[in-house]
Amino acid sequence: MKFSLFVAANLLISAEAFAPSTVPRASTSMSSLSRPSLAEHSTPVKEGDAAPSVTFRTRTRIESDDENPFDWKDVTSEDLFKGKKAVIFSLPGAFTPTCSTTHLPGYEAVYEKMKALGVDDVYCLSVNDAFVMRQWGLHQGLTEDKTVGSNGFEKVKLIPDGAAMFTRGMGMSATWEVERGFGERSWRYSAVINDMKVEKIFIEGGGVEQEFGPDPFEVSDAGTMLEYLKSSSK
Repeated sequence: MKFSLFVAANLLISAEAFAPSTVPRASTSMSSLSRPSLAEHSTPVKEGDAAPSVTFRTRTRIESDDENPFDWKDVTSEDLFKGKKAVIFSLPGAFTPTCSTTHLPGYEAVYEKMKALGVDDVYCLSVNDAFVMRQWGLHQGLTEDKTVGSNGFEKVKLIPDGAAMFTRGMGMSATWEVERGFGERSWRYSAVINDMKVEKIFIEGGGVEQEFGPDPFEVSDAGTMLEYLKSSSK
């Protein structure tokens, strides 16, 4: 009798262990993961607005014989834009077609002309990490600044907005999860930031779209920016 009760009890425990759980489980699909509010981070800043104040995690060159002579360095928006006039252009991703064949090469080609028009520096921003941005720059044939303490390249500087904090602050967060498998990236745009203020901004398509098939590239190009700089310097 005691043995029968023992077996029955263990069978009951085993059944309960394999019974479906009544506790709801979180979905692992991308659509259910916590995301920033699209409305909040996809409404572009306007001319005259302050540029977002964020910290970029970058890699800086150090004195070392190691094959990877870099260390982490925090660079803030103020480091880049405070008391300076800078051109910034942002794109969906390093190594992607339009970004690699036209957008970045276009600005690299007219870098000196922009400097001659009173621009302190030109920055390319993407929601990629510092390692990817450096390798993309090398792949693009940009001349690397090998000075100790430098943050990248001699002409156009590549800014890693890995956590999309600057992108969200500019209201340029876009998601191409279904369309391209990108997740959160930056909408394509260019801007002049003058002493932490957005002086001029060119936004592709007139505004940020989500899961957008086309990749418009008509107003954020180097030529359009160069013409603006020429007209505003008169």
